[in-house]
Amino acid sequence: MSSSPVRIVEPKKEKKDKSHWLYISVIVAVLAGVILGLVAPDVAVKFELLGKLFVALIKMMIAPVIFCTIVLGIGSVRAAASVGRAGAISLVYFIVMSTFALAIGLVVGNIVKPGSSLAMPEAGSGMSFVDNNKEAAHGLSGFVMSVIPDTLFSSLTSGSVLQALFIALLCGFAIQSMGKAGEPLLSAIAQVQKLVFKVLMMVLWTAPIGAFGAISWVVGSTGFDAVKQLVLLMLCFYVTCVIFIFGVLGLVLYAFTRFNIFKLVKYLAREYLLIFATSSSESALPTLIRKMEHVGVDKSTVGIVVPTGYSFNLDGTAIYLTMASIFISDAMHKPLNLGEQIGLLVFMMIASKGAAGVSGAGLATLAGGLQAHRAELLDGVGIIAGIDRFMSEARALTNFAGNSVATLVVGVWTHTVDRNRVNAVLSGEIPYVETPEDMESDVNLRNPSVKNPADKLQPTPQVDVDEYQRA
Repeated sequence: MSSSPVRIVEPKKEKKDKSHWLYISVIVAVLAGVILGLVAPDVAVKFELLGKLFVALIKMMIAPVIFCTIVLGIGSVRAAASVGRAGAISLVYFIVMSTFALAIGLVVGNIVKPGSSLAMPEAGSGMSFVDNNKEAAHGLSGFVMSVIPDTLFSSLTSGSVLQALFIALLCGFAIQSMGKAGEPLLSAIAQVQKLVFKVLMMVLWTAPIGAFGAISWVVGSTGFDAVKQLVLLMLCFYVTCVIFIFGVLGLVLYAFTRFNIFKLVKYLAREYLLIFATSSSESALPTLIRKMEHVGVDKSTVGIVVPTGYSFNLDGTAIYLTMASIFISDAMHKPLNLGEQIGLLVFMMIASKGAAGVSGAGLATLAGGLQAHRAELLDGVGIIAGIDRFMSEARALTNFAGNSVATLVVGVWTHTVDRNRVNAVLSGEIPYVETPEDMESDVNLRNPSVKNPADKLQPTPQVDVDEYQRA
């Protein structure tokens, strides 16, 4: 008797996206933690274990997230660089702007110093991860030795983030050097990445429990000062993102193209709404491509810049990582010196490539960076988890704004944009007509159950080289 292939039974009814319940649950958990910490501080500090468990779950996901995103991210970069001038210009532009965003986050974080007046006690769980980085304390030679794993596969199980990053870089470049023969491996890793982010999403559903435990513990230990400092961090982050979009990106757009950032934001208003509802910039990827082509940018340029930006542009994520890292170090009274800040953020900039549009990936990258450089600060990740969901929209919106501006800037630099049409479209003279594909991802504000179109996409978009060559 022949054996039948293993199959997964599909549900009869299509599952609705319920991520809005996660958002609501986190809000309820944070408020409950604050109330418990203020009303019964002695009881609240006993919930510290819940925060520790959540941090441990996030730590579990660091190595696979970094490995998949780096390997596929290198593929995206190589693909972009191989399709001519537009790809090379896009890479340089995104590197410069992400570095600028890191610098802005550093400046604001060091000036405002959110968390510096918060006397957050040590939970002690972070110290259990320090042993993985002992070798780094013995000078440059010890640091280099600590990066090289015992075996190829032990890098994913040893708990050393730097080892996982090192092997991911080697594998990424090795697969690319294989040419067509490496495509099956790349496809397999892309499927693994989908699995990894699916598991990560399952882990994030425990965020309300972890946030409740961490917030209860810190408020019970420090009082209302903790609430004020967390609110200050969120306000600083949102204000910094707004300044970056309308100040920095607006200035860049006008300086190189003479287009208006406010008109561009108005033109993409529906996409901003969709991103706000789904907390993922990838939910607006298909529509952004169509609208950038409609506005007057050549199809070949759009096909290069937009996918490259989604895997390489980290403006909002860079600001978040810098400010969150400084907040945690200041709150735990273990401030990072300038050299440590730069080293940590360079690591985060590399490690998060390819996950810019994925909800929850920023928190995993933050934990990975802290574990690699200052493992004793890992305890603070639980506190950030309580407000991470409130900051994810601003990250996604800033990343999206950076991608839209980059498309126009690169289009002007490569002479692949119709300036007259851009001005006419942004002025409303040539309105964008919605397609049936656009309506599939519509946002109904009366029904909060928004289906995230990004679920159908590969977390790390790749440049379609064949499509580019046909264009």
